[in-house]
Amino acid sequence: MSVATAGTRRLTVALALTTSLIVGATACGGTTKEDAAKEVTGAATGGKADPNAATKKGLTVAFLPKQVNNPYFTTSDNGGKKALEQLGSTYKEVGTSSGTDTSGQVSYVNTLTQQQVDAIAVSAQDPGALCTALKQAMKNGVSVVTYDSDTKIDCRNVFVSQASAEDLGRTQVQLLAKQIGGKGEIAILSAAQTATNQNTWIDFMKDELKKPEYKDIKLVKTAYGDDDAQKSFQQTQGLLQEHPNLKGIVSPTTVGIKAAAQYLSGSKYKGKVKLTGLGTPNDMRAYVKNGTVEGFELWDPAKLGALAAHTAVALESGQISGKEGETYKAGDLGSFTIGKDGLVSLGKPTVFDKANIDDFKF
Repeated sequence: MSVATAGTRRLTVALALTTSLIVGATACGGTTKEDAAKEVTGAATGGKADPNAATKKGLTVAFLPKQVNNPYFTTSDNGGKKALEQLGSTYKEVGTSSGTDTSGQVSYVNTLTQQQVDAIAVSAQDPGALCTALKQAMKNGVSVVTYDSDTKIDCRNVFVSQASAEDLGRTQVQLLAKQIGGKGEIAILSAAQTATNQNTWIDFMKDELKKPEYKDIKLVKTAYGDDDAQKSFQQTQGLLQEHPNLKGIVSPTTVGIKAAAQYLSGSKYKGKVKLTGLGTPNDMRAYVKNGTVEGFELWDPAKLGALAAHTAVALESGQISGKEGETYKAGDLGSFTIGKDGLVSLGKPTVFDKANIDDFKF
């Protein structure tokens, strides 16, 4: 990752973009000598990091969530905004209103590169669709952090994960298994079929279900609501019509679990079909209190956004480059170490139920 001065970066970007207009949108040439020396390999690249380097101020960090006006991402990105203000840098947010508009995300990355932002924090709708655009951004000196949902490893510098993907996948199964008494048919209500984070968690769910203690639990279907409330509501209804003996649903998406809870709470299945997954306390509070949901889990999305912001600034400041073993400080969040494949984990998820849900306001 380049730690060139702002002036050098502006010149580099201007030259690269001018050349790209000449040779076509897919061209990679026409860069300065500094750019030519760069090897775009995501987490495996970057100059030698200096953890004691001064934190740069006056940077512009753009957040590109999977979906704007989604309560989860609003909370997360506002956490990033607050962190950037404290760091003396500028926050901006752009994005699509649909959680499956990959071409829209690509367009925003290209625009942000043209606008010469210093860093982009993106939650990818698809692991590969953004790669060409993000690699071009990195060639032009833009630091790229993925958060919540990753791209392919070589398309970013660092991935800020909500928690260990394995922990998230396995604990959701563990929660649901306890709620249904360890036996019965279950289903998964996911977001988009291409969502990297959802698919990774689901893989761990399926692996957890292979353990002997779950021999009496059968996963009958995985449905997709595309992080759309109405579609997720309809998918929940469809699951129960198709599988009348269903005992539980796990929905690893904040939009999906809320929509499923809304359907269940007004149906004959309330209290009979168990529901867990990933949700926000504010969205799920009423459903926990009225008995529709016993318990669910999540991390603090505001802290996730804040960590993504700190990570972007650390990259731009040359404190880290994305290599395994590098450590950096993230304000009140504490110190973090970059793991394999440029991954940084926020921490373990929290389970919310009647006993503690009023302690959280997000």
